[in-house]
Order: sequence, then C-alpha cells, then structure tokens
Amino acid sequence: MAMPEPTPSRSRQERTADSRALILDAAVDCLIEYGYAGASTVAIQDKAGISRGRLLHHFPSRDELLVAAAQHLASTRLAQLEERAARLLTHEPEGRQRVDRCVELLWATFQEPHFWAAMELWNAARTNPALSAVLRPEERNLRTAIRAVTDRIWGPAVTAHPRYGELRELLFTSMRGAAMPYAFEDRPAATDPHLDLWKTTAHRLLFDE
Repeated sequence: MAMPEPTPSRSRQERTADSRALILDAAVDCLIEYGYAGASTVAIQDKAGISRGRLLHHFPSRDELLVAAAQHLASTRLAQLEERAARLLTHEPEGRQRVDRCVELLWATFQEPHFWAAMELWNAARTNPALSAVLRPEERNLRTAIRAVTDRIWGPAVTAHPRYGELRELLFTSMRGAAMPYAFEDRPAATDPHLDLWKTTAHRLLFDE
C-alpha cells in the first residue's frame, strides 16, 4: 500500500504573512463594525482568534494596526475596482457614454467599506496627534495609488485632456462630501441627484469648448 506523500510544511515567511493578513482582516471588520473607539486590540485579537503576543509582534501600536488595516482594505478594493472597470469598459467606446460609466464607477467606491474605514480614522485623527502622525504619510501614498488607478480607468484619451486634472480633483472632493450623509441616511446611492450633475460637469469640461 502506497504511503501518502507528506504535506510540505509552510515556510516561516508564509506563516508570518498569513498571520498578518488575519490580523488586518480582523482589524478592518472591527473598524467598520465598531468604529475607531470600539476597535480595540482586544476586540481585534478575539476576532482574529490569535494570541496577544502574536498581535503585538506584528503591530506593537493600535494606531499603526488600524491605519495598516485601512490601507490594506483600500489597496484590495482598488485592485478590484480596476478589474471591474476593465470588464465593464472593454467594449465601451471613447466618448460621453464611457465618461458616464467612469463617473458611476467612481461614485460606487464611496459607498464601500474602505471609505467608511478611512472616515473613522480621519475623524479620530482630528483630535489624536499620534494617529494623525501615523495616518498622514500613509494617506499620501494611498492618494497617489488612487490617482494612478483612476487615470487608467479613464483611459489615455481623457487623461490627455488639459482639464482632466481639474475634473478628477473636483469629482473626488465632491463625491467625498456627498457620500457623508449616507452614514445615517437610508437611500439608494445610485439615484443620488449629484450623479447627473457630475456627469454633466464632466461633459462640459471634456467635450464642450
């Protein structure tokens, strides 16, 4: 009778990566479910099902952990956004209709968990200098990544337009503000009245001379 081949043991690096991912996922869940105040290291440890020592080994600071968790979630969502855009826009010709689809895709990201995780940290950082110091450089890096992904979604024809940079920043700031009431209002974001306004503004900046 043939003996089953032994299962290859995982490397220490693989086990470390798995533990870190487990902690980050648990921290994201706590941040979204309980908010910044309720996302304690004890709550994260319990949700991840790991020892206190292992959590502290990876993240000695609670604020570093929560910021890393939010960035982890945002990076994952950015990759998913780019994949979704590639599927939806592959056969969409350049022009007003494609611009409309891009606006819709961007607006949808402001109802996703990573946005609310970021809002929890931003609000807490206003009165927490230590958190602010950790958050600030990470947010700069994330902003660069978001702009790069957004540029690829819009495509070269739009990004080459001299007013594209103005449009991109206008949409980001306006969508962020318009999304805030959805924290306490139960209404469909897909029918938000701002959506038509953003599309009209994009058409004027990109197509109307």
